[in-house]
Amino acid sequence: MKVEYKLFIFLTPFFALIGVVYGFWSGWEPVGSAALLLTAGLSGMIGAYLALTAKRIDARPEDDPDGLIEQGAGDQGVYAPWSWWPLAIAGSAAVVFLGLAVGWWLVYVGIALSAIALVGWVFEFSRGQHAH
Repeated sequence: MKVEYKLFIFLTPFFALIGVVYGFWSGWEPVGSAALLLTAGLSGMIGAYLALTAKRIDARPEDDPDGLIEQGAGDQGVYAPWSWWPLAIAGSAAVVFLGLAVGWWLVYVGIALSAIALVGWVFEFSRGQHAH
């Protein structure tokens, strides 16, 4: 994770500098200046999280300059190719964003559907055939 956190940490002052330069050139136009300065803050938060995570976990094969491809072989995590819950999450998010155009009542329906889909996705491996 060394490369990742260094990338985000080094981008933070770049975005801050560009945000200030953009602010001077545009007469402190609110949207662009705020977006660039918030991007600097977000980049700093991601970099700090990755730096703390890199200290907490062991070095990965990607962090070794002399590492081989074979060192990264094996399970990389859990992936459920049969899961329909991501589709339910996407559909409920579409209902929420449709509610912004159609009416606010639809946003509340979409939030309820999102909560149901999220709970289903989180507890997918806690019931049925794939319970652990």
